[in-house]
Amino acid sequence: MTTANAHPSSVAPAPAWARRAAHAIALCALPSGLWRIAMASGVYVGYSEQVLRDVFAIPGWGIAYVVGLSVLAELAALFPLLLVSDRWQPLRPRALATLSWTASGLLVLVALWQLGVAFTVESRTYMTSDTAYTVWACAFAPLIAIPALMTAVTWSYAKRLRARGQA
Repeated sequence: MTTANAHPSSVAPAPAWARRAAHAIALCALPSGLWRIAMASGVYVGYSEQVLRDVFAIPGWGIAYVVGLSVLAELAALFPLLLVSDRWQPLRPRALATLSWTASGLLVLVALWQLGVAFTVESRTYMTSDTAYTVWACAFAPLIAIPALMTAVTWSYAKRLRARGQA
């Protein structure tokens, strides 16, 4: 679909805070993706060669999995940009709102599940040093902000869509 045959925008322009939040989501996913790509590339990220082989299948099919996961996560993190775009929307506005509320709900549920697992199950770590664990934690910590940011961007989009429908 090109901009020539895209659905005309039936939503008011996004406020600046929503645009910043949508861009922040993509940036929050970036450090963990880069960390995974470094791991797949053979850069030492805190795992021994035996752990990489036995647990992550690196080298081998694990490289494709880890890189594919990074690419998929970053593409998914770009989705909120559709909610603040004035130029192009691949779906009708109401379908986009429904999809974004669904994504927001799933992100919140996954975040709660991850927190529950982290605090109730003894996590098994294969990191070989505290420094590597700290780098890992710093790379994955920004992911915690994504559910809240996605919900805020979705709320802004839904509010603008409702306001347009009342006008």
